Amino acid sequence: MSHFAALSVESVAQLFKALGDETRLRIVALLSHGELCVCHLQDALRLPQPTASRHMAVLRSARVVEAQRKGSWVYYSLARQEDPLRQRQLRAVVREFARQTTLRKDVERLLRVRGPGACQ
Repeated sequence: MSHFAALSVESVAQLFKALGDETRLRIVALLSHGELCVCHLQDALRLPQPTASRHMAVLRSARVVEAQRKGSWVYYSLARQEDPLRQRQLRAVVREFARQTTLRKDVERLLRVRGPGACQ
């Protein structure tokens, strides 16, 4: 087995470990629509701040998401995946879970809470 193949397997395994939680899957599905402030994620998923932070730390550590501070708020987006296999797997998961009723309701809540001044 080549060194590259071993790296791909490890990378994809890391991705699936990070996505091995319903809340993190829901976060990734929401972020597939674009960059979001942590407050949007908290409101859309009805999460307390410490819980949201813990999940975001797992996703950041696994390089699934990236964070950018803007003022006193942190905005998250899906990270660009260097590994093509990992990118395909992430897209497939997002595409499949977007069909789930729970995730559609999350998006509906997100659309209600997201807007100008929401993060002030």
